[in-house]
Amino acid sequence: MKLLLIDDDAFLRDMYALKFNESGFEVEVADGATEAFRILEQDQNFDVILLDMIMLGMTGVELIKEIKNLYSDIKAKLIVLSNQGQPEDIDEAMSAGAAGYIIKAESVPSDVVKKVEKLSK
Repeated sequence: MKLLLIDDDAFLRDMYALKFNESGFEVEVADGATEAFRILEQDQNFDVILLDMIMLGMTGVELIKEIKNLYSDIKAKLIVLSNQGQPEDIDEAMSAGAAGYIIKAESVPSDVVKKVEKLSK
């Protein structure tokens, strides 16, 4: 499976990228929306786009909406991985088109991989 991981926290981004790589994912990383769009301009062939809610320049919800707007035929499941866990945050992301919502603080990295695998089917 091919995954685009978007998170502005370098430590978490690298940790999750390593976990997904160890689980057989092909992983590309971006530190925010600008880099994510640069990657997506070249290749939209991802199975999963895993993104944070709080990033510089654009929120996760704005990013979901913009990806869906620019790449209406993208097959990737957009899944939020965030510490923002309020019901209104989750509802807003799901309404924007997220396929799932994982709260970082409630899941160790290996559980995040399992949840992403389940949500991507």
